[in-house]
Amino acid sequence: MPAASWMRVAAVGDQLDRGTIERWALPNTTVVTGAVGWLGRALLHRLLGDPQRARLRLLAQNTSEAAELQRFVDDHAMNAREQPVVEIVVGDVAKANTAARLLHQLGHDTDVVHTAGVIHPRRVREFYEVNSNGTRHLAVAAADRGVRRFVHISSNSPFGTNADTGDTFRGDEPFNPYLGYGKSKMAGELAIGEAAAAGLDATIVRPPWFYGPFQPPRQTTFFRLIRGGKFPVIGSGDQRRSMVFVDNLVDGILCAELTPAARGKGYWIADQRAYTVAEIVDTVGRALVDEGLAVKPPATHLPPVASRIAEIGDRILQGIGVYQQQLHVLGEMGHTIAVDISRATAEIGYVPKVALHEGMRRSIRWCLDHGLEL
Repeated sequence: MPAASWMRVAAVGDQLDRGTIERWALPNTTVVTGAVGWLGRALLHRLLGDPQRARLRLLAQNTSEAAELQRFVDDHAMNAREQPVVEIVVGDVAKANTAARLLHQLGHDTDVVHTAGVIHPRRVREFYEVNSNGTRHLAVAAADRGVRRFVHISSNSPFGTNADTGDTFRGDEPFNPYLGYGKSKMAGELAIGEAAAAGLDATIVRPPWFYGPFQPPRQTTFFRLIRGGKFPVIGSGDQRRSMVFVDNLVDGILCAELTPAARGKGYWIADQRAYTVAEIVDTVGRALVDEGLAVKPPATHLPPVASRIAEIGDRILQGIGVYQQQLHVLGEMGHTIAVDISRATAEIGYVPKVALHEGMRRSIRWCLDHGLEL
């Protein structure tokens, strides 16, 4: 498939030194979708801590999510001298009228950060309802309202997996979506491109596997498996995986939001380098020990054929509209997914501050502080 053709490919001469990168002032209103999610909470935590952010408008899917968001905002207010004015709008991002209500009476002095997405649903159709249709509705409405900047959070999945363990995705790659999630996120990127052609000022942030505070249960399971020596390493574990600590990712999102030159471009936002799966498992084990937890030596090494069989099963199930998370994860674990962040560093000034060991320690400490069993 072709590369995301709406994006202008930067020549060497276009790349900016970080010290001379032009930045916008903060907008009057920052709109965030998916604010109750893992990344959304990390982003919201940062935005609430910035008193120069005048107003936040957050999208909650239902009244239960709205109440959860309000508690999060109130808890933060107890520890802050001042914070932005917060408004919560309730609506399903997959429905066209939600986008119009979310952006009602907003205009050019507004930035939108679209983090909402579905990654592990029960049915494949849910990928498309949210990741494709929801993104299209929001992008069209944002173009109509003339917002200043639209930051779309995509993924590595529209570009699939690397050809081998030595391969790395560069700044621009052709679409090669990995299964339903990848196809739905590719459709979301294409929807952003269509809106950009109609005048939307948009940029795309593409994070790989991320980790850190506010994590969901699946990441806690990841820690428990490693602690018990049961995490399934495929073969020798030489597959390379880019990861990104969630605070690094928030840094990258804000760089993309506030850099005028990011218009029409996409950026890999990850830690400084990719890690092998074996290194990830070893590092998490050491981080668990550093936080006072006993860890059994890794014992679960599976032959590569196990991952290939899981991937075949995943493809068959998704072909009939069914998604099974464990099967999908095992199938993907046999692949390398490594990215190069040099364009983000050169053009928007993104420099990851936290590497794997420290990031995992912070993530584990967050779990323990919040009573999660590891």
